[in-house]
Amino acid sequence: MRVVADSENKTLRVVERQIRATGCGMFEIGLFKPEAEGNGPVMMPRVWDSDTLLRSVPWLRMQNRDGRNIFCRPKGEHHLSLVDDVNPAAVTEMKRSGFEPALVVETSPNNFQAWLNHGRTLPPALSTAVAKALAKEFGGDSGAADWRHFGRLAGFTNRKEKYRNPANGLHPFVRLVEDRGGSYGRAADFVRSIERELARACEKREARLKHYVGATAGHSATVKTIDEFRSDFRYDGDGTRVDLAYAIYATAHGLSTEQIDAAIRSRDLSHKGSEKRQAEYVERTIKKALSAVERSGRGR
Repeated sequence: MRVVADSENKTLRVVERQIRATGCGMFEIGLFKPEAEGNGPVMMPRVWDSDTLLRSVPWLRMQNRDGRNIFCRPKGEHHLSLVDDVNPAAVTEMKRSGFEPALVVETSPNNFQAWLNHGRTLPPALSTAVAKALAKEFGGDSGAADWRHFGRLAGFTNRKEKYRNPANGLHPFVRLVEDRGGSYGRAADFVRSIERELARACEKREARLKHYVGATAGHSATVKTIDEFRSDFRYDGDGTRVDLAYAIYATAHGLSTEQIDAAIRSRDLSHKGSEKRQAEYVERTIKKALSAVERSGRGR
């Protein structure tokens, strides 16, 4: 019979509290080791229900000791948002202003991840928009603000080298700070406000698309549309590559700056940031296209 150490029991209890506070039943676990040796995978993914996750704690502890960071996120669409890389003051402000986290984890000294429960499952686009809004509101990492970002699982050590104690060679434990569970007070109103913003942005894109279609109606039928570029397998769904390729093509075929602007904006550019940043992105793309056409001589 295997003797269960007190430390293992402690890890088990902490993991159980964390997954209970999420209110989720299925999880994606990521075991990450950037310096994996030989043919070892950098990321070892697992999909487990809560019972399997708890039974796997001893194996996770072994992998953690071997240098792997242990990450966790809900499987599929869900009701949570992760606000990453926030300080104690931000966590305090969340609670003061009606955004009480369901779960708070200290990933390294004085650095926290807060999970907020919206009280209902959000579709991916809305979930990402809400996560970005929360990151902006509380000073979180915008790069980690999307609908399925990994957070750290408490009870294991943070294996980043910069956090290793040079005196004893040990890494800090990821601590479970709060596990109240439940949704935050302003959830319904906040999510509705983001839904309205997304609806307005969608209306703007549709208006730009109509303008683009109307403006290009007089051109030859042989001139490609931006949608043809977007469906071209050569660009592998990379929106930035598509935008530039189309802008070069459209410039060479005599479309105006305004027409190219409207075409590029017919897709959702909110991931580029504010309206100002989106406009700057479109302007840079068109300038690159003009320069490319001039260099090739096709603009003469």
